[in-house]
Amino acid sequence: MSATTTGLFCSGFAFFVSQIAPMLNNSQILATSFVSGFLGSVVAQMIIRK
Repeated sequence: MSATTTGLFCSGFAFFVSQIAPMLNNSQILATSFVSGFLGSVVAQMIIRK
């Protein structure tokens, strides 16, 4: 369940990033990917605990 929730969050986040990606350089894309994974995991943990 946690992996599915994280995956759904990250796919939504990736769609948002793809809209602004032409304005980002490589290091910003890497940082954004890290934030996506981190926040996806946190959101999944919060949802599963409820």
